[in-house]
Amino acid sequence: MPTSHNPLGGRRKFLTQVGSLAAVAASAPFAAGTSVRANEKDPERRDDDHDPGNPLERRARDAYKLRVDAAKFQRQQPQPPERGNGDEERFPTFIGNFSKTLPHDAFGHVDPAAYNALRGAMASADPKDFDAIPKGGVGKLVNPQAAFAFQTDGADSHHLGVRVPPALASAEEAGEMVELYWLALTRDVPFANYDIDPTIASAAAELSTLSDFRGPKSAGQVTPANIFRGTTIGDLTGPYISQFLMRNVPFGPFTVPQRVRAGVAGTDYMTDFASWLSIQNGGAPGPFVVIDAANARFINDNRSLAAYLRADFSAQSAINAALMLLGFGLNALSPTNPYRTSVNQAGQITFGGGEIIDFVAHAAGEALKACWYQKWSVSRRLRPEAFGGLIHNMKTTLQRYPLHPEILNSAALAGSFSRFGTYLLPMAYPEGSPAHPAYPAGHAAFAGAGSTILKAFFDESFVIPAPVVASADGTTLNPFVGPPLTVGNELNKLASNIALGRDATGVHWRTDGAEGIRLGEAAAIALLQDIRHNYNEPFDGFTFTKFDGTTITI
Repeated sequence: MPTSHNPLGGRRKFLTQVGSLAAVAASAPFAAGTSVRANEKDPERRDDDHDPGNPLERRARDAYKLRVDAAKFQRQQPQPPERGNGDEERFPTFIGNFSKTLPHDAFGHVDPAAYNALRGAMASADPKDFDAIPKGGVGKLVNPQAAFAFQTDGADSHHLGVRVPPALASAEEAGEMVELYWLALTRDVPFANYDIDPTIASAAAELSTLSDFRGPKSAGQVTPANIFRGTTIGDLTGPYISQFLMRNVPFGPFTVPQRVRAGVAGTDYMTDFASWLSIQNGGAPGPFVVIDAANARFINDNRSLAAYLRADFSAQSAINAALMLLGFGLNALSPTNPYRTSVNQAGQITFGGGEIIDFVAHAAGEALKACWYQKWSVSRRLRPEAFGGLIHNMKTTLQRYPLHPEILNSAALAGSFSRFGTYLLPMAYPEGSPAHPAYPAGHAAFAGAGSTILKAFFDESFVIPAPVVASADGTTLNPFVGPPLTVGNELNKLASNIALGRDATGVHWRTDGAEGIRLGEAAAIALLQDIRHNYNEPFDGFTFTKFDGTTITI
């Protein structure tokens, strides 16, 4: 009996039992134009002893070959490096890494033995080692073993990479934290009032002075028009919130208005050290205080966006967007969709609503596996609330950490202290962040994946009819008057809203969202590369614009 668990052992045994699977695959790369039927006399099929005269057997062989070719194609892609930011090695007390739910001392420093138990479990992948990680309270670590899950289509979760996250002491991390304090201070400012609100003006002015702040700028400046927005194509066009988070959703026999029960204005959490420390140890949070159902409103500020992002499920926003897009008719479909101009056929199981919704949800799951691998096995980045604890300790005790002066001396931090009486980051949720590491963001990953799938199946240049914008109080949707809002731009904005909206709650950093979106996009592209060859219809491939503005054809 083996003495330790090897997460690859089951896979290796399977491959050994199957034998030379790769020998059956065609030698040509798995790329556009590959035809299974054209290669039925492939000499490598000598290992296939099925009857070639039986059409069902030929079909089985073709299906098998598609899978092998897909696996070979993904295996041949460049392997990204696995690199953290060095904080785990730099600080023996692990102040730069995630430790929520583990036991902490009176200052919120993690018990080193407990953190090392977590590291050991991630290194061994033995389920018994995860069961032995010490707990500080009732809270549980969220799914660290998902980092080792395999999948049988698209890219393996370990085959997709992200940039190294900012280090604890860096100016970039300080700039992101300054933005988070300003986000907390402006949660109740309506998006419609950003151009006239004095706190927004102060936030834009300070963010413009930071040495390494990487949010969007106009002529080198953060302004009320670009503050807190994403950097994808379309983020700066039109209202702050995407049409796909505002319009009514045609949901089968129902029409669902996208009203949410927002948190009560001015109600923030974890602003006293005792409750902050309890949450770091995995203590039970108090209730989330929300407005009554009769006053549910459209997403008009970051308080209401935070409420949406606390309760949504992974593919929800992209599925809702798909339902809206399908309601726009054939002209909203991608120009490469073979059914856009067909006179006697309509898509459904392929190139239609059934397939699109299926792939949106499936891509979300694949993106989350890749995300969880980066979170738990590579970066283990601390959450902003933990960084806020370091700031508070430096300001109120003799504890010292190598934090960048731009956060310690910021107007945002001073304003937060003036309002709350502590230097902790005010949180939108009583539980603070989820109990898994920050980098990259899961919401961003599934939003990036879903938006990518939708851009592949729909016409990015299609102009959304009758666009709307929420009133300042969120009670109504009013006609939007401004530049045309296209499907591609609004899908990009949707991904940014879902990703950066989590920053507004205090649970994520800007880079968590930016890199999570790109990771989700990569996972969706890998899935599209696999399914590209599955169709009987004549099809020129998926062509769409990536988040960085480049065009890709699959």
